[in-house]
Amino acid sequence: MSDKPINVLFLCTHNSARSILAEAMLNHLGNGKFKGFSAGSSPRENQQPNPLGIQTLKNAGISTDGLYSKSWDDFGRDDAPKMDLVITVCDNAAGEVCPFWPGQPATAHWSYADPSAGEGSDAEKLEAFRKTLLMIRRRIELLVSLPTTSLTKLSLQNSARELAKSR
Repeated sequence: MSDKPINVLFLCTHNSARSILAEAMLNHLGNGKFKGFSAGSSPRENQQPNPLGIQTLKNAGISTDGLYSKSWDDFGRDDAPKMDLVITVCDNAAGEVCPFWPGQPATAHWSYADPSAGEGSDAEKLEAFRKTLLMIRRRIELLVSLPTTSLTKLSLQNSARELAKSR
C-alpha cells in the first residue's frame, strides 16, 4: 500500500451504533495511516446515530464531528472513496449480500452485540455502549499497530479476520 491512508468501511444494518463507534474510533486511533467510514445496509429514513453512542464517544474524548448515518450504496458510487477494507460489525449485515465494491477491497467480520438492543435504564444502556466501544477499541488498536508489510490486500484481509478472534 502507498502513503495514502488505508480506507476502512464499517458496515451494520442501520448505521446508528456499532459501525458509527468503529468509524469514530478508527479515525481517533488511525494516526493518518487509516481513515474510517461507516454505512448501513438498510438505514431507516432519517436515521441518525444513536444518541447514547454519540454520548459514549464524547465521554471517551473521541470526536463526533461529521458522524451521520448513511447507506452502503453511497460507497458504491463512482465518486465515493475507494475502500481498502470492509468490515461488517453486526451479524445481520454479515449475512447480507453486499454490493460490488470498487477495487474489490479486503473483507472481514467482527461480531459485536447491539448495545442499543438491550432493555434497562439509560445508565445500563450507556454502559452497554461503553463496553462495546472498548471491545472495538481493542481490535482497532491491533489493526493500526500492524507493520507496513502486513498492509497488502491479502495480508490486511487475513490480519483483520484474525482480529475477529480476539476479544
